[in-house]
Amino acid sequence: MAKQGSLATESTAEDRVVSKITPIVIFSCVLAATGGLMFGYEVAISGGVTAMPGFLKKFYPDVYASTQKQNTNSNYCKYNNQSLQLFTSMLYLAALVASFFASYTTKRLGRKKTMLIAGVFFIVGTVLNAAFNHLSVVILGRILLGCGVGFGNQVVPLFLSEIAPTRIRGGLNILFQLNATIGILLATLVNYGAAKIKGGWGWRLSLGLAGVPALILTLGSLIVVDTPNSLIQRGKLDEGRSVLKKIRGTENIETEFAEIVEASRAAVLKRKNRPPLVIAIAMQIFQQFTGINAIFFYAPILFASMGFGSNASLYAAIITGAVNVLSTIVSVFLVDKVGRRMLLLEAGIQMFLSQIAVAIVLALKVTDHSNNLSFGLAILVVVMVCIFVSAFAWSWGPIGWLIPSETFPLEARSAGQSVSVCVNMLCCFVIGQVFLLMLCSFKYAIFLFFSAWVLVMSLFVLLLIPETKNVPIEEMTERVWKKHWFWKRFMDDHYEGDGVK
Repeated sequence: MAKQGSLATESTAEDRVVSKITPIVIFSCVLAATGGLMFGYEVAISGGVTAMPGFLKKFYPDVYASTQKQNTNSNYCKYNNQSLQLFTSMLYLAALVASFFASYTTKRLGRKKTMLIAGVFFIVGTVLNAAFNHLSVVILGRILLGCGVGFGNQVVPLFLSEIAPTRIRGGLNILFQLNATIGILLATLVNYGAAKIKGGWGWRLSLGLAGVPALILTLGSLIVVDTPNSLIQRGKLDEGRSVLKKIRGTENIETEFAEIVEASRAAVLKRKNRPPLVIAIAMQIFQQFTGINAIFFYAPILFASMGFGSNASLYAAIITGAVNVLSTIVSVFLVDKVGRRMLLLEAGIQMFLSQIAVAIVLALKVTDHSNNLSFGLAILVVVMVCIFVSAFAWSWGPIGWLIPSETFPLEARSAGQSVSVCVNMLCCFVIGQVFLLMLCSFKYAIFLFFSAWVLVMSLFVLLLIPETKNVPIEEMTERVWKKHWFWKRFMDDHYEGDGVK
């Protein structure tokens, strides 16, 4: 059996040398990755909207009144309102619930139809958000948008990993995160312009423009091909073989085809699938507890709390958004060259030091009722935040989605990705709901809190996350898990009989 496995590995490697990077793969990946654009836009848009006077006056008059009072609230507490935070965090609670249904549709209906469902949720949610005057309807819109996020984040990383050739799988998968960073930047720019609209209706424009990426995703889902993995999983072997030949640009696909068929027999609770399951859960928790979404949820509010003026806080948010996009592009080119582990470990050091630096400056210069942040120190804070964002953008941002989507065997992949999305959305909800309360309570120490998490996650990477660079997606067990110092103990063949020991 060992000899057969070795021959299969050699044959597979040979097959992939002749596989081409076909136009249909690039086209399908670009269209599918607009799910990331929608996700990023929704992550960032709420922070700017909830800082707009017109929105606050209409839906949260108490918070608006609090922001207008002079010297009565702590610099860190003026936006602390659970109802206001619920507007942001409701999206992620809905996404959490939707991810369970998305797992079913991804497996039973396929990747293509699940993307279509995500697009429809996005469109309907956008209309409700932008066109209505009652808070309850706007919240319903946020819930539907959350369903779109749950379905989109479930299916798009899987689609990208399955359709991409091995040698550029990391780069193409990161298109999802790259689009997310572009969405964040676009949302910040839209908020900046919308905040200047007279009449207090700029928030409608901010929420309504989410319809553009929603429409692209919906139309794109009608055009792209489904992945061969999904087709084979649903018993459509001939169609799966045909699509595999089409996307690889070669007739020599039998070894990869056989591997996909074999992988479709696995199950997520099998002992040998525990390593990718544990890593998927841990990476989603760690990704959110870097503190990154706290920054992008509430970037304008966060910078305002640091003592920046309203315009200056938006400028700072735009700068960090641009850094996020550029640094994610770095990851696209490096992740398949230097590997996943190297980027994660380097970024851990960078994020840790930058957060400590921000905490020190705020501790010394920004108190509850006074702000001694000079222009030079304000620039230093923005630079440190940008250093933090850049590190996240080429590491935990994209790789946090990449590794879970590429390490599960086919039959367990949909369920595994569902677990990833569920945990990620749960953490997003928690951070979105409690961050302003934590900022009010912890003040500058909020950055120390997140830096401690960065230290823990870096140790986790060092000890427990293996390198998956250039490993064919259906060969992870043989070439990664069975060779890892810790996870190899879960690969004992004699446990495979009943599947769940």
